[in-house]
Amino acid sequence: MNSTQEAPRETGQAPGQAQAPYAAPAGSRGAYYREESRYKSPALATILSLMPGLGQIYVGYYQQGFINVLVVASLITLLSRGEGPLTPLLAIFLSFFWLYNLVDATRKATFYNQALAGLGPADLPAGFQAPNSRGALFGGILMIVAGTLAFAHLQYGMSLEWLERWWPIALVLTGAYLIYQSWAARKK
Repeated sequence: MNSTQEAPRETGQAPGQAQAPYAAPAGSRGAYYREESRYKSPALATILSLMPGLGQIYVGYYQQGFINVLVVASLITLLSRGEGPLTPLLAIFLSFFWLYNLVDATRKATFYNQALAGLGPADLPAGFQAPNSRGALFGGILMIVAGTLAFAHLQYGMSLEWLERWWPIALVLTGAYLIYQSWAARKK
């Protein structure tokens, strides 16, 4: 008779069976997350999302992050112009969208970590598929253009007054890009 007793397993495996290589060992879920280099901190994602979209970008959802930045920037621009009777509605929408952005970044980081560890539900909620690198190209181009414009303005005094009249074209181009991506995904 064996005098040592084996601890009960949380994974539902019979004694002596090896655990799946992707599953966190029983009772060490937090330790697994700290050891995994791809782990994304939900708390850091939330803090970064105080600047809308930055938490989503940190987790790897580049497209969603840039969309959040554009929505918040557009709302702030409309509010600063004073859109008359729409101002209260825009202000309420901005505050709820900002809070949604914080919660969304936290949830995306949590689901991302669970997918890395092989934990959680097999089917993620709609819109929570693993991040891909397609948004990195679009985001990279956007960052280069914005950085170049800011540098030219600060270093050479280039006027940015034209942006006040032409900023909505960024929304049009982003919408066209999203429609193209949707169309291309359906053809596959």
